[in-house]
Amino acid sequence: MPVVQVIAKVVVDDTGIQSEIPVLITEHGVVSSLVDYLLDNHHLSPSWQRSVTQATKLLLEYMEASQHHFSAPRVLFQTFASRLYTGTIGADGLDPSGLGWIPASRQTSNRHVSILRGFTDYLADLYDAPTMNPLVTASTYDQRLNYAAWHRRNSHDFLGHIKSKAISESVEQARNIRGRRVLSKADSDVIAFPEKLFQAMYMHGFGGAADPRCAVRDQLILIMMHGAGLRESDAQHLWITDVEDHPLIEGGAMVRVYHPEEGRAPNNWRGRKGTTTRAAYLREQYGLMPRSLRQGTKRVGWKTRLVDHADNYIQLHWFPPRFSVLFMKLWRVHIRYLTTVERHHPYAFVSYENSVAGQPYTLQALNGNYKRALARIGKTISKSEGRSTHGHRHAFGRRLRKAEIPPQIIRKAMHHSSLESQKRYTAPGIAEVSTTLTAAGDRLDELAVSGKIISPFNDWLEVLPEPLENLDSPEIRYGAKKH
Repeated sequence: MPVVQVIAKVVVDDTGIQSEIPVLITEHGVVSSLVDYLLDNHHLSPSWQRSVTQATKLLLEYMEASQHHFSAPRVLFQTFASRLYTGTIGADGLDPSGLGWIPASRQTSNRHVSILRGFTDYLADLYDAPTMNPLVTASTYDQRLNYAAWHRRNSHDFLGHIKSKAISESVEQARNIRGRRVLSKADSDVIAFPEKLFQAMYMHGFGGAADPRCAVRDQLILIMMHGAGLRESDAQHLWITDVEDHPLIEGGAMVRVYHPEEGRAPNNWRGRKGTTTRAAYLREQYGLMPRSLRQGTKRVGWKTRLVDHADNYIQLHWFPPRFSVLFMKLWRVHIRYLTTVERHHPYAFVSYENSVAGQPYTLQALNGNYKRALARIGKTISKSEGRSTHGHRHAFGRRLRKAEIPPQIIRKAMHHSSLESQKRYTAPGIAEVSTTLTAAGDRLDELAVSGKIISPFNDWLEVLPEPLENLDSPEIRYGAKKH
């Protein structure tokens, strides 16, 4: 029987509170040790839970296929890690294991190996057994890498000034099995949504939807992403009470997006126990849990780490500011459209399809509508060319840099925890570098003509060697004789 992954609702005490976690089921039943491990780490994100479960599923499948070949857990795990990189299909196209794995990318394989360290250590402690991936004395090279990682982590830590700077003993240790190095990637021009396509995307892409309610809803999300750099997932956490008139932009909107769990509840609400968080508000008022804690298509993550206020919200900063005015005009239309469906939640964006009318809008539905909007203007989804939802955040960052906004203001506008975080959003792209260098080259030629400098080219471009005529000569085909 194959290993099956499902979402389960687990009750651990008499309160009846359910925890949604991914579980694995084999022919012997639920993998209970994984359930215990996930519950012990319930404070970690659902995406982390899914990653642990996925990696564990692969390990269990490999153990089942290779159960008669390994006697030591360490050797088993080492070979498992190798098969993640190489796959299980041989050069002859055969795979006696029946797993059918193709080689995974280094990034994916490293993620599986890394995230299994905690679970395998947990199992070793639980059953007093040898760990699959033990700590060993690191080589001098590994100690240098560990020290570099330790130093970078502490020097970039927001609270690093109040922490001990003593070098951890872990610097002198390394895992027996480590991931392989991944290729470094330069910043690319193609990750930002093309500015020249925005008007068409707004007017005819999302604006071309058959249902005007859907058009306005998606246009609002588009404006938040392109005009304020908001992540697509963060937009889904917006409540109706989070939009007000902007005190500094006439006719504009002041939009605050609160943390889905720790954000302050609206209208000075206070729960039965005095709690003021949005998680408590959802539980007591609607019987719901925050979308960041859900599983499956109902889950919406939250990536922003730096908030703007003690009430745990981020305030959108519009650039140019007229995006704020456009948003408010559409928002007033959107509020009227919301009255056409029945809602049992505070979220601002909902679905209008009959089967799910009034339910919170999902990321899956947004991405599908985004793809259809691009199709209406003759384009397709392409992350490598910036035509994706996240490409708008990159466009926002680049727009700020081109306007010569100071880096500290950009960091605040994009809600980055450090200046390092925003480099990939504000770095010049390939096209911009090429255009800049071409213009600089023209200025260089002008200086050379005026005699102010000596051109690095002079006239030697006109004295290129003549191409060889007889390409079939023995000297060309087999190499000239050495002199």
